[in-house]
Formats: sequence, C-alpha cells, structure tokens
Amino acid sequence: EDPSLERHFKGHRDAVTSVDFSLNKKQLASGSMDSCLMIWSMRPQMRAYRFVGHKDAVMCVQFSPSGHLVASGSRDKTVRLWVPSVKGESTVFKAHTATVRSVHFSSDGQSLVTASDDKTVKVWTVHRQKFLFSLSQHINWVRCARFSPDGRLIVSASDDKTVKLWDKTSRECIHSFCEHGGFVNHVDFHPSGTCIAAAGTDNTVKVWDVRMNRLLQHYQ
Repeated sequence: EDPSLERHFKGHRDAVTSVDFSLNKKQLASGSMDSCLMIWSMRPQMRAYRFVGHKDAVMCVQFSPSGHLVASGSRDKTVRLWVPSVKGESTVFKAHTATVRSVHFSSDGQSLVTASDDKTVKVWTVHRQKFLFSLSQHINWVRCARFSPDGRLIVSASDDKTVKLWDKTSRECIHSFCEHGGFVNHVDFHPSGTCIAAAGTDNTVKVWDVRMNRLLQHYQ
C-alpha cells in the first residue's frame, strides 16, 4: 500500500537537518539551518514551539528517553538541553571548539555523548550538566557517536574513514574498524548491543560484530 501524507509541519525558514520523535510519539523535535529548534505536537490544532538560542545552524536533535529534555548540537559549537514546554528554557554546554554534528542520550538518560568537527567525542552528565571527558583519537571530523543500549560502550564514525569502539569506563579505544573506503557518516548499535552498522560515502553500509570485532555484512 502506498504511503499517504498524514501531517505537514510548516514553520522552519531554512533546510531541516534533523528530526526525532519523543518516546510516547506525542511530540516531534526538528532542527534546522535557520538556527531554530521546533517542537511539534502530534495532536491537531496544537501550536508548535519555536526555540531560539543557538547562534548558527542546528545540526542534530534528540529527545531524552523520558521525553523531559531535548538535546541539540549546532554549528555555533555548543550543545543545548531544552525543556520542551512553553517557556523553552535551555542550558548551554560549551567544550567543543567546532561544529557539533551529533547528540545522543544514554538509555538511562543520565549521560549525553556528542561528536564534533573538532575531531573529538565528548561525554556529559545530564543532571549535573557538566562536561565529563573527551575521546580524542580520530584524526578528522567526527560525524556521529552513539551509546550502546547498556551504556557501557560508545561507537563513533569519522571522516578519517574509521569507526571506533570505546569503553566508557576506561575511556580507551577498544577497536578501530578501518574497512570503509570513504568518510563514515553514521553509525548505530543494534538494539541487542552485539553489533554496529555504519554508513559511508563509499556507498556502503557495513555491519560488525562488536564481541569479535569482525565484519558480518557489507551492503553495496
């Protein structure tokens, strides 16, 4: 059956870079090149919230697991945590020195991992709202970083053509996957936490087992 358009959300003044549903599917967050973050209600006739604060394009948005916060990363080098309500209050996280490409909450909602053009991956506490540590072995822009479902591992994808697997506790790089022939744009864990999938500019998607660190699938 052909998909049909259900809802149309209009309000951004420039290209939309990222979208994320809240876990209960009642809200949708979007980030845009217009430097704004918008929160759309899935209920008809409910007005959208426009959040202003970033000074440059918003590159990435994500709801926290509880739905009480939204994280955003921007070309203005900052990460913001927003309360998705009428007031739209936010806290600014400053530690990156270049565009922030990716934000991701741990499944318990306690930590945030961010990836940036400053070649680092950074980890923050959500409640104390503090910078914890940097992972810095990539030698080019980091496009994406994700926590494993159990929160013990972090995976990152970079323009240095590698995918790196990190231990959150020891802060060490456990393994570098170097099979990509181009920049690696995106990476994520399987819900089971046993493997990762990465997409690259070499037009491939690769799947690795993180227990044996071996390539399982290569999709052209």
